[in-house]
Amino acid sequence: HMFRIYDTNNDGYVDFVEFMVVFFILSDGSSEDVLTKIFRLFDVNSDGTFTKKELTRLVKDMYGLLKKDDPNVNAIDLIAKSAFAEMDKDEDGKITTDEFITACMGEEDFSKMLANKAIDIFMEEEAAE
Repeated sequence: HMFRIYDTNNDGYVDFVEFMVVFFILSDGSSEDVLTKIFRLFDVNSDGTFTKKELTRLVKDMYGLLKKDDPNVNAIDLIAKSAFAEMDKDEDGKITTDEFITACMGEEDFSKMLANKAIDIFMEEEAAE
């Protein structure tokens, strides 16, 4: 999942420039810039939106990366369903970058939690290197 944040041109490779741009944005960028990059993490198929199915998969994977006890499937589904409902303001079944950023910067609890967990995962990987 993290690869998609860096592979900004979707060519299957991460070059030095892509790496440095993302590194700079995640360390010193504006909230919107950081959330735009994190959105790429959620957009599993890189089509510019993500669905409830993609979000559910990512929530499950995030729990695994954070080495938390394996939550039951109902908890994962509840988190994904709640976050998706917060973000999908136009109820079209897809989350756009703008909907994602608006939800994360607003008072949307589940959306903020997922964005913060994604940042935690990224920072753990940076610290390990």
